[in-house]
Amino acid sequence: MKKYLFYVGIDISKLKLDVVLIHGESSSSSEHFIVENTQKGVKEIVSHLLKKRIDVSQTLFCFENTGVYTYPLSYYFSQKGFDYWIVPAIEIKRSKGISRGKNDKTDAKDIAMYSIRNIDKLRLSSMAEMEIQQLKLLFTEREKVMKSIHLFESSKENIGFTSKEVYKMVNSINLKTLNHLKKSLKELEAKMKEIIKNHTVLNQQFKLIQSVPGVGQQTAIYFLISTKGFNAFDSARKFSCYAGVAPFEYSSGSSIKGRTKVNHLADKKIKSLLQMCALSAIKCDPQLKEYYNKKKEEGKNKMLVLNNIRCKIIGRIFAVINRQTPYINTYKFAC
Repeated sequence: MKKYLFYVGIDISKLKLDVVLIHGESSSSSEHFIVENTQKGVKEIVSHLLKKRIDVSQTLFCFENTGVYTYPLSYYFSQKGFDYWIVPAIEIKRSKGISRGKNDKTDAKDIAMYSIRNIDKLRLSSMAEMEIQQLKLLFTEREKVMKSIHLFESSKENIGFTSKEVYKMVNSINLKTLNHLKKSLKELEAKMKEIIKNHTVLNQQFKLIQSVPGVGQQTAIYFLISTKGFNAFDSARKFSCYAGVAPFEYSSGSSIKGRTKVNHLADKKIKSLLQMCALSAIKCDPQLKEYYNKKKEEGKNKMLVLNNIRCKIIGRIFAVINRQTPYINTYKFAC
């Protein structure tokens, strides 16, 4: 494990970055300064450290995952080859213990102290490939367009509660908007497919994922995004935990014996996509259909069985990626 001489905690907001520098492992020798959340501001952080004759190669930068606001930091640090660690905000919050009040300066210091106390858990972060970033942005825009389409289509429910003249006027406007949104949706989906097609590895992975029964194009695309091209997770179990479908025991001593269940801390999008895959798989895959019916006859809860199928689908996807061969339905040979 690499030993760092300096630790930098950065609290990120839309317009500014609060930076706290800690020398060694002592919180008493800390320094706070503020820069803009821009490429120029990020360069000022490094310039400030160099002016103090601090070896950047012996410095660990730590900050929370705040979505697009982390991009200037991640991009610059990746370009320069600096060591940085992006941590989920909830993990830092829960590591603080009992605390009263908060501000950006103390938050930055808490982040720096987290990196010191949990150095044994260090897993250096890195930027995803440009194609993965593009897919993520396009997929997010697609979600917005889909929500807008559903919103405008729901206006049909008003037809029985308003006069025909009023509804006709509103409906004609909505139809124009809907047509434009559907056109945008097709363009976004076409662009995502184009990006994947032009990338040899992603295109191969995209085809392999879809070879698994029940898995469609949008699920395959989101798998590429969430796994960063299968570089962020090295096992199906870890991804199952991330997706919120891995069961965990809930017990303590002799009095608390809760049932084994999944945790709500998860990527809800991939979880919902996997649910749709499971519902599709029990219709088109004879093996999973038989498994589903068998467990239902045994009296198992429907959602429990579907969750098991979600786990099986994840296992199959990681298997075809690791083997680099399409899914083979061996069940038909056993019949």
